[in-house]
Amino acid sequence: MFGLLEGLVEKNKEYIKDGDVANYIPALSKVDKNQLGIAIIYLTKDGYKDYFAGDYTTNFAIESTSKVITLIMAMMDHSPEYVFQKIGTEPSGFPFNSILNMNINNKEVPSNPFINAGAIVVNSLIKGKDSEEKINRILNFTRKLANNDFIDVNEEVYLSEKRTGDINRSLGYYLKGKNVISGDVEDILDAYFKQCSISVCALDLAKIGSVLANKGVCPWNNKKLIPEDICTITKSIMVTCGLYDESGSFAVHIGVPAKSGVGGGILATVPNKMGIGIYGPSLDSKGNSVAGIKLLQELSKTLDLNIFE
Repeated sequence: MFGLLEGLVEKNKEYIKDGDVANYIPALSKVDKNQLGIAIIYLTKDGYKDYFAGDYTTNFAIESTSKVITLIMAMMDHSPEYVFQKIGTEPSGFPFNSILNMNINNKEVPSNPFINAGAIVVNSLIKGKDSEEKINRILNFTRKLANNDFIDVNEEVYLSEKRTGDINRSLGYYLKGKNVISGDVEDILDAYFKQCSISVCALDLAKIGSVLANKGVCPWNNKKLIPEDICTITKSIMVTCGLYDESGSFAVHIGVPAKSGVGGGILATVPNKMGIGIYGPSLDSKGNSVAGIKLLQELSKTLDLNIFE
């Protein structure tokens, strides 16, 4: 497996040139785009085995991949039924930060929890008296899912997100004006910006994916962190909405639940088999890791991971 992953990483580095880093966020524009790494947590009867190659320990901003974690938390804090009164479950077909995502099927709620408007609603539903309490809860849960107590917010990325987050601010105030969210908009957005600025590596994402693959149970200590029904809902939405407006093509060609982020990360989960984490900061026009997508597609084909086959 190590040889396979090393070969796939080297082979797919050729696609890095076809994209670029997320230069609209100043802190992310400084990242070296010539990086690519992968980690796999493979479930076994006795626990797990880990495999990796390339830049799998390089830390990067989790960005939209964090939306998987906060969706799980919101459903656990309330209930899936309550959460999906506030957001939809449908792909939008629009860019992830478009206000048009609020007006699908004549519903004045965001079309799904993985676009920015939906993720802001999700963050507003997480219990906590203010942004500090919320982000501490998000961090603690992320650390448990990744089995990594050193995960924290990257302060430079957070301040960069906050300075340039005018579109997200407009979405937040629009949501408040439509009575979709309650509470202080700036406080909710502060927690959201911090959520997106959490620093992780591909191995962290692979571990989070393995918990989802294992029906909410950590393969390293056998502790149940997520109810099974919430795992099922989360993986279903990852299939249909996890890769922005490229989700349909991704489902056809790769066929595993996944969520990407403009920091270059991809979190993928293969039910009952493995969690996968990929890092490649060179992005395509949709905001997905250009080499990472190619790498995951080839891995899925080689290991026969497509859940629809």
